[in-house]
Amino acid sequence: MPESAQPVNPVTFPPAFLWGAATSAYQIEGAVREDGRTPSIWDTFSHTPGKTAGGDTGDIAVDHYHRFRDDVALMADLGLTAYRFSISWSRVQPTGRGPAVQRGLDFYRNLVDELLSHGIKPAITLYHWDLPQELEDAGGWPERDTAYRFAEYAQIVGEALGDRVEQWITLNEPWCSAFLGYAAGVHAPGRTDPAASLRAAHHLNLAHGLGASALRSVMPARNSVAISLNPSVVRPASEDPADLAARQRIDDLANGVFHGPLLHGAYPETLLAATSSVTDWSFVQDGDLATIHQPLDALGLNYYTPTLVSAATSEPAGPRADGHGAGAHSPWPGADDVAFHQTPGERTEMGWTIDPTGLHELIMRYTREAPGLPLYITENGAAYDDKPDPDGRVHDPERIAYLHGHLAAVRRAIEDGADVRGYYLWSLMDNFEWAYGYEKRFGAVYVDYGTLERTPKSSALWYGQAARSGTLPAVETL
Repeated sequence: MPESAQPVNPVTFPPAFLWGAATSAYQIEGAVREDGRTPSIWDTFSHTPGKTAGGDTGDIAVDHYHRFRDDVALMADLGLTAYRFSISWSRVQPTGRGPAVQRGLDFYRNLVDELLSHGIKPAITLYHWDLPQELEDAGGWPERDTAYRFAEYAQIVGEALGDRVEQWITLNEPWCSAFLGYAAGVHAPGRTDPAASLRAAHHLNLAHGLGASALRSVMPARNSVAISLNPSVVRPASEDPADLAARQRIDDLANGVFHGPLLHGAYPETLLAATSSVTDWSFVQDGDLATIHQPLDALGLNYYTPTLVSAATSEPAGPRADGHGAGAHSPWPGADDVAFHQTPGERTEMGWTIDPTGLHELIMRYTREAPGLPLYITENGAAYDDKPDPDGRVHDPERIAYLHGHLAAVRRAIEDGADVRGYYLWSLMDNFEWAYGYEKRFGAVYVDYGTLERTPKSSALWYGQAARSGTLPAVETL
């Protein structure tokens, strides 16, 4: 039976399961020069010619900064029980160091209060890729000091909001920050230095550890501290030993570089060996791994599509997405001899294959990697070329089928023993999609970028029914 087919027995979730949606600050807030906010690396990158589709920027985005009350009301109308959002570091700490700007914190205080007043559980992500530009000018994530600046920032936000927000996530997808930002150069800050990307990965891990300690020093013990990773489901093209070795190399660079120290207190030996021509890892100092490897209260998993690899043939391997195509720099240091392949099947507008089995596989892997650790799906969703029909409604049956298939995979994982506590659809609404600008629409809510009017798509109404009932509705379009 296909993943998206409606089973005979309804797919029902545990009563306490959280039904959420997720966003990030730079993608939705706008107001980039208001109330003391200064540029982040994404302001700088998006204003650099040729870096984003159409030269798009997040200057206005979808103006959530001024429309947050209406957006929260919309979430409540849809029946969401949780909302994951990120804090703009440079809105709180304009230079990335020193005292907070209270006007910036007030925005998030007001947002949290609005969510709580509507019965929606807030989940805060402290870092979703928007490093204050002044910290990048000082060296960015390849510099160790950035991890200490992050801990200071985490403590500031924890003190301001820890009494009202129980769910905290230190970093979102550090793989993208390190390897798309510092190796491939397709994300801010746009650097292409493989050795720097590995230093950045370690300092992001260290930032998590220092930040988690800082949060716990100022927040109630009941609060949950987590990190959101985007682990790759890496599959070999064949059982040939060369293809299996290629799979191991990419699995280490995509997954082990983060979950090794986070969950097991060490970087994989295979990773250290495979990258020895790129760096000697001397930036890992005594005590770092213990700082990183402290208990997590939960783990966030972001999933979109699996990865298929083989050993390279005589043809150049190329960087693969998400080095964004031929001619780009590789986001995979020390893995130039690995080839990436398109997995078969239907694809989203991003060109990503739709495969809910990958989500089930991912959940079960981390159930084994971290026994007893609660898991959340902190991002999952699809981009489609959504357009309003003549009466203004936006029908997106493909997204409904995508969500049904992936949520059914989550439920199967729960049946198989995984402790999955919630699901955050990416994204609440159409927004600035990083280097893709406004070309790709991931939202369950359609945004007219001319008027900024919000219109729930049929997938939003479908997902709202699921949230209210705890059971997946039929797939047919509403």
